[in-house]
Order: sequence, then structure tokens, then C-alpha cells
Amino acid sequence: MQALPDLSIRQLEYLVAVSTAPSWSVAADSVGVSASALSQGLAELERRVGVPLFERNGRRRILRSGAEPVLAHARQVVALTGDLATWAERVRSGRSGRLRVGMIDAAAVGHYPETLRHFRADHSDLDFTLHVAPSGALLDLVEAGELDMVVCVAPPEAGMRPGIELEELFVEPLAVFTPSGRLPRVSNRWGPWVLFAAGSHTRAVVEAALVELGAPLDIVAESNQPEVLRTMVSLGVGATALPMVQATGLGPGKVIAERRLVVATRRGAAGDPAVEALRDALRVSAPSSPSVAASSNGGVPT
Repeated sequence: MQALPDLSIRQLEYLVAVSTAPSWSVAADSVGVSASALSQGLAELERRVGVPLFERNGRRRILRSGAEPVLAHARQVVALTGDLATWAERVRSGRSGRLRVGMIDAAAVGHYPETLRHFRADHSDLDFTLHVAPSGALLDLVEAGELDMVVCVAPPEAGMRPGIELEELFVEPLAVFTPSGRLPRVSNRWGPWVLFAAGSHTRAVVEAALVELGAPLDIVAESNQPEVLRTMVSLGVGATALPMVQATGLGPGKVIAERRLVVATRRGAAGDPAVEALRDALRVSAPSSPSVAASSNGGVPT
């Protein structure tokens, strides 16, 4: 059996810090040690792993691309250790604790505002915070231990993360909206497009659907803000694809795809009653999930 390297959680915390901080001195401050102590700890981590983790870029040391498996492990261990510490403190003190939730804007503002309002009223002793951001950023924060759970668009298969558990809440249609309110019958005449920013999970779903339909991907503008996309459509800049809940004022649309909204939590995290209570509330109040075929007939421009 291969002997396991004797790694310390503190060393792994140092690695996570330098991966996100703009400099090693800032990273050292964030974990409460001197720059020299940080450097020594990372050198010892590198020695124990037995694989080079850093390389020189001028006078700076930067993470090697090959160090990603070690960094992913460090993030998970540090996050799960934080979960355990929070759970233990809650048990010792008898406090209800805190719940740090992330949601994409469509979930927070469009689908679940009443659910959140009732949950907060029913758990007034809970330190509840809500962070709204795109799906990829939210999943990064869950992995890093900075959020306890998120509601986001499921990542494409290539972006699946082993440290994250996903549970589907509902399936949401995505529809095309144009400045004129009508789409040419021939898909190769569709566009130009104003879409969610590159890297967005929803953008990946939309692009795949447009390619399958044979529509050219002539993208003239992008934004992660649905109100910006709606405005650009209204100004005649191009067509867009949005979930119905974010398409207010754009008139009828043609459904071309679906995206899956999921609850994401850290795999192996210590059980948290607040997380489970909110997850139950989200399940109960999830919108129905119409299929593309059932949704694309009514009010469709031709």
C-alpha cells in the first residue's frame, strides 16, 4: 500500500490562500502568519507531496498548472474542516448558527423570493446571508467553504466537480426573443445575438441548442445581467435567449432548450439542519417543469 503524505490542514490552508490572493504577502495576512512562515509551510507541503507545486515567473512564484489536483484536494479538505468546526461550535454553544446561501438571480428574484422570505421569518435566530452571482462563481464559493449551499444552473458535463453534490430542483425552458417579436422560419437567418457571458452555464446550453438548430453564432454583445440583455433586445441590437421569468416586456418567445436548476452542496459536509430545512422548502416550492415540446407551441413567433 502506498504511504500517504503527512500533510497538515494548515499547509493546505496556505495553498488555498496563495491560489486566490494577489500576492503572497496578502495571502499570509489572510491566514494570520508572516510571509516567511507561509513560504516555509508551502515548501514543506511541496516536499511532503513530492511533486513541484510552484514555478518562477520573474521574481514571483506561481502555481504550476499540474498542481491543480493538489489545490482541489486542499480546497475540499479546508472547506470540510471548516464545516466540522462550525458544526462542533453550534453543538457546544446550542446556537442555531449561520447559513450562507448563494443563488443565481433568476432563483433569488424570480422563483424563490417568497420561499426565502418565509424561511427567514421562520428562522429569525439564524444568521442568514444571501449571495447572488453566476453559477460558476457560486460553485467556486461552495468548494472554497465560503457558502453552505447554492441554487444554480447545473454545470455542463465537462464542468462537473467531484467535491460537489447536486440535486435537481426543476427544469426551466429557455426561449429566444427578438427585437421584432418574430423569428425567421429558417434558423440559419437567426441572429445576431446578445447572450449571457462566455463561461456561463446557461450560455453553454443556449449555444448548444443554436448549433443543433443550425443558427449562426453571430454574438455581438454579452452580459450576465438579464436586464441588460432585455434592454439590448429592445434597442434592436440583437436577439437573446432567456428563461421566461427574466423576459418581462419582451413579448412572445420561442422555446429552444432547457436548463436544470439544482441545489449544490459540498460532498461529505457535516450535516446542518438549516441546510436541510431550506432544501426542503425549495423542493416544495419549486416551479413545475414543463418540457420544451409542451412549452414551445403557445405564443410562438413564426
